[in-house]
Amino acid sequence: MTVATATLSLSALLRQPVTDSDGRRMGALADLIVHLRHDGYPRVTGLVLAVGSARVFVSAADLAALAPERVQLAVSSVDVREFRRREGEVLLSEDVLGHRLIDLSRVAFVKAYDVQLTQVLDGWAATGLDVHRRRWLSLGPRHAAHPPRDWKDFEPLIGHAESAQVRAVTGRIPELKPAQIADIIEEATGDEQDELLAQVHEDPELEADVFEELDENSKSGLFRDRSDAEVAEVLGRMQADDAADALMDLPQERRSPVLQALPEPQRTRVHRLLGYHDLTAGGLMGTDFLALPATATAADALAAVGAANTLQPQALVMLYTLAPDGTLDGALSLPQAVQADPSQTLAELADTDVVVASPGDDVIDVTTRMADFNLLALPVVSEGRRLIGVITVDDALEAAIPEDWSRRETDHHDTGSEP
Repeated sequence: MTVATATLSLSALLRQPVTDSDGRRMGALADLIVHLRHDGYPRVTGLVLAVGSARVFVSAADLAALAPERVQLAVSSVDVREFRRREGEVLLSEDVLGHRLIDLSRVAFVKAYDVQLTQVLDGWAATGLDVHRRRWLSLGPRHAAHPPRDWKDFEPLIGHAESAQVRAVTGRIPELKPAQIADIIEEATGDEQDELLAQVHEDPELEADVFEELDENSKSGLFRDRSDAEVAEVLGRMQADDAADALMDLPQERRSPVLQALPEPQRTRVHRLLGYHDLTAGGLMGTDFLALPATATAADALAAVGAANTLQPQALVMLYTLAPDGTLDGALSLPQAVQADPSQTLAELADTDVVVASPGDDVIDVTTRMADFNLLALPVVSEGRRLIGVITVDDALEAAIPEDWSRRETDHHDTGSEP
């Protein structure tokens, strides 16, 4: 295959005449077909030609020349059956050009205005994207065209059901943090949400983390379209306090079936939390904590931490000691246990003057108390001083920060792109 240049612009190629091996016009270039790859650039595997009112497929192997002024095939005839895309095929013009993408470095929506194509050893690949609107009136170097950015800096949202399974495996959304994915989902359209959730669903633990980060309205909307069993599957992996909040956001007639579908012991934990108002210590607390007899040693504590792989990491920053009657006796930090002599007992290490909360304490009192005493975790105890839960600093911050502060819109002024 011969080419005039090593780098081309998709917009310069579209609608250009396509000729056969003898130079006769066969139609116009309507699109280029690529296959997405997780570890490389999408390779061009075919062309879509507009032949009259029909769209026909031509393999990239039959391409002789590709240039803005010349698209020539190495064959004299093509199969004139109507083009039907196969699973995993993506159309650069139809699926990418003019569509929204996710800028992975900024975790923000942008729009693709052009695609850069680069010659590779075995043909052509999509290697770059221009996400800046073209300016038709040039006013000097300041307004010069923006160079394309690396294709790998973006995640295309293609919205094509037949290729969704392939894209769910090759997509890079799971590389982002759960809170970032949640922010994107909240800004996405329905079709975009479906595509994002398809990628997240490949990792059930990540899916649960993302749902924990979603705002109430988005979470309720997404659960509305899922069956009771599917909702229970997600809630079963969420932290118990977040699962309880999400359960109460469901319509009343769905709460009992979903609760019953939860696996044990998650169902027991969630059921226990449902009795507390969400603006109290009981409503904020989680049921993940590590409590050991005061007679246990530092070595015992570290072994228990190592074995507690089902507890959220935030719940392990503090360890609690219990008196012989099972009541809360003391508290110590994980670094204290790590730095202590392994043979020292927790009774020797723990602070017995523990700051605690009662289940009915107001959320403002709870967050103020944690701030005043610089606490990373606040134990919640019953009237008999039995440890029933722990409020971690991330849950306290979420309760203390106004919702409109935590959902600020991203500043797009310097991107030149449209949402």
